[in-house]
Amino acid sequence: MADTEEWGKPVERKGRLTVVLVLATLIAAFGSSFQYGYNVSVVNSPSQFMQQFYNTTYMERYHSPMEENVLTLLWSLSVSMFPLGGFFGSLMVAPLVNKFGRKGTLLFNNIFSIVPAIMMGVSEIAKSYEIIIVARFIVGICAGLSSNVVPMYLGEIAPKNLRGALGIVPQLFITVGILCAQVLGIRNILGNSTGWTLMLGLTGIPAAIQLLLLPFFPESPRYMLIQNGDEKKATKALQRLRGWDDVDSELLEMRQEDQSEKVEGHLSVFSLLSQRSLRWQLISIVVMNMGQQLSGVNAIYYYADSIYGSAGVRESDIQYVTVGTGAVNVFMTITALFVCCLIMCSSWKPQVAACSSSVVLGSAAEPVCPIPYVVATEMFRQTARPAAFMVAGSVHWLSNFIVGLVFPFLERGLGPYSFIIFAVICLVTLIYIWLVVPETKKKTFLEVFQMFAKRNKVELNLGDGDLPLKELKESPQDAQKATPF
Repeated sequence: MADTEEWGKPVERKGRLTVVLVLATLIAAFGSSFQYGYNVSVVNSPSQFMQQFYNTTYMERYHSPMEENVLTLLWSLSVSMFPLGGFFGSLMVAPLVNKFGRKGTLLFNNIFSIVPAIMMGVSEIAKSYEIIIVARFIVGICAGLSSNVVPMYLGEIAPKNLRGALGIVPQLFITVGILCAQVLGIRNILGNSTGWTLMLGLTGIPAAIQLLLLPFFPESPRYMLIQNGDEKKATKALQRLRGWDDVDSELLEMRQEDQSEKVEGHLSVFSLLSQRSLRWQLISIVVMNMGQQLSGVNAIYYYADSIYGSAGVRESDIQYVTVGTGAVNVFMTITALFVCCLIMCSSWKPQVAACSSSVVLGSAAEPVCPIPYVVATEMFRQTARPAAFMVAGSVHWLSNFIVGLVFPFLERGLGPYSFIIFAVICLVTLIYIWLVVPETKKKTFLEVFQMFAKRNKVELNLGDGDLPLKELKESPQDAQKATPF
């Protein structure tokens, strides 16, 4: 809210957590991020029983046992179809969020969770392992959409001083989802020959809850104002989210962004790749998503039993070690959220704040951590954001797919030394982030865009009397002098 006015411009109040903002965040994260994490590890614990079902079904059909290579291939497909579906889900982000909005896309996305949940739940009755493989692909589409849209939605409904803290919430629900799958996978619960189909089908419950509750909460105000041109609905949504009536300062910032982008128009992926003013932002989200997924942490969730078994853990203890790993991840994610809240209210220098949060988040390195998506939300303006998220999501899921597909061969050839490769990738990613990615704490989207202008070698002009952010065209001579990046 604007308490006073300075030079005729409204003075912005510091955003706060309101009941509407908190509930919208929790419902979006639980309905989407939770089941994303759940499906990452849900097939690990019951893997031996699922493979027995594959072999038994094959025997009933063809009256001969399934060859070991065929079984390995089918199981690999069952695991890797999830990230492959995630890749295709990422490709659907831009058209869906532009057509249905952020909240609308999350509601639509529940189809890709409820339908495969039913399919996996009845797979044993139908005596079809093909249903499981197809269902894993479909639920992967759900994860690919949610991993992009949830951070986008939260980033656009949160005030700028709370974006970082709310950006950790999806990660928290992802880790809780992973832990729940690991706990349910204990042999005495559902990780057995009679309970694994129910365990796979439970993924539809968070989706059903989100489908019932999320319609009562606001759509992204930025989407309604900038892309729909409905200032009245955007104002009402902001007022509900902020808990006060005067939201002029945020509306002004949105109008500035809107007018500055009218010259550019809606950016497709191809036009995004050709935009010099977005070059380093694009490189940054590609590097961060590749570094995150190629860190090797996903391999632990996909092949935990194999890894712990080769490390000498007794077979009867592996399930409890796996649950312990999940519990530690949840604890570290909660710690990261707490530290982010402290940093948000502190007066630390940006470099100190960035290092502190990086240390905590690094120690809780989740393969599906949404931090790169939070940064992507801040790096790109409204019309470029859907295309940017499509690129980020595609890189994210393709890298995820590569890890799931290649790791068994790395483990066979290098054993525990395979993680040295992942360590090198993590180090390179860390150096890049330290040198290139700027601190975005408490910055508006336009301010972040200005921070990249110098590195992109473009000049930006925000005149006192001009609302638009005008990008000055470079001459051919300037383009020849410019560096490749």
